[in-house]
Amino acid sequence: MDRIALLLKSYRGDLAYAERMVTSFHRHNADGLTLFVVVPDEDLAAFTPLAADTVRLLPESELSEHLVTEPLGPLRVGYANQEIVKLAFWELGLAANYFCVDSDAVFIADFGVADFMAEADVPFTVLVEDRELAVEPTYHDRYWQDRQAALRRIQDQVGLHDPLVRSCHGHQVFSSTVLRSFKEQFLAPRGWDYKDALAVAPYEFTWYNMWLQKDQTIPIHAREPYAKVFHHEGHHLEYILRGITVEDIARGYLLLVVNSNYSRDLGLMDPHAGKPQALAPYLSYGETAALVLAKIKDTWRRRVTARGRRASP
Repeated sequence: MDRIALLLKSYRGDLAYAERMVTSFHRHNADGLTLFVVVPDEDLAAFTPLAADTVRLLPESELSEHLVTEPLGPLRVGYANQEIVKLAFWELGLAANYFCVDSDAVFIADFGVADFMAEADVPFTVLVEDRELAVEPTYHDRYWQDRQAALRRIQDQVGLHDPLVRSCHGHQVFSSTVLRSFKEQFLAPRGWDYKDALAVAPYEFTWYNMWLQKDQTIPIHAREPYAKVFHHEGHHLEYILRGITVEDIARGYLLLVVNSNYSRDLGLMDPHAGKPQALAPYLSYGETAALVLAKIKDTWRRRVTARGRRASP
C-alpha cells in the first residue's frame, strides 16, 4: 500500500483533459508517486496509452457495489459515480492517503510527498471559507448561496456545530483512516452507503471535511488550496489582462484549473499561452480584429509621439 498516491477519476469525454493532466504529472512528479486512473470499464481501451510505471489504470467496476445506475437527484450517473469513487477508493487498499486530482487540472510546479503529508501518516487538510467567491456577483447568485446551504446541511447531518463553513471545492488529500471512520461510524449506523450521503448534498469533499472536523479522526493540519481554480470566466480574464503568468501562479500553487464546467465550449486551453492566445477563446473574430487594430493604432501613436519628443530641441 502506498503511503501517499494520486487519484484521477475520468471518462472518455474528458480524455483530452486527462492526457494533458498526465503529461504535466510526469513533468513535475519529483518523488515518483503513483497516479491511479479510474475509468468506466468501457473506456479502459481509450485510456490505455496513458498507462506507465507511475500511472495505473483501474476499471470503476472494482467498486461496483457502491456505484449507481440511475441519476442521484440532480447528479447524472457518471458525475455521481465520480464522487462515489473518490470516497470509496480507500477500500481497494492501494493507498493509505490519496490526493484527488481533476482531469481539467494541470500541474505547474514540482511536487512530492512533503507537499501532501504533514506527518509520517497524517496528510494535510485543505480547509477554506472561499469568501472571495461570495464577492463575485454572478458566482454568488448562481452557485454560492445554494452551495452554502448544502454545506450547512452536511454540517447538521454530522453534528458539527460551527459558525464557520470550512471545506474545499476539490483537490483534497483523503485519509483512508478518516474515510473508514466515516463509513463505520457515520454511514453504517444510518444504513447508508456513499450514495445516500450524496443524495442529501452532492459534495464529496465536504462530507470528508465536515466529518473530520467533527470526529477529529486524525490531527488537522490545515492548509490553503493546492490548485488555483478559475471558477468563472471573469476570474480568468482578470489574470490574463493583468499579465499574470503560469510562472507567477506556480509560486503559490501546484496546479492550475480553468474550470471545464464553464470553459468546455471554449476548447482545451493552453495554460502557458501568452496574452493574445489566452484571450482568443473568449473573443469573437470581430472582437479579436478590433483589439488587434486598436493595438496597432496605439503602438503607432506611441512611436509618433516618441519621435516627436526626440525631434524637439
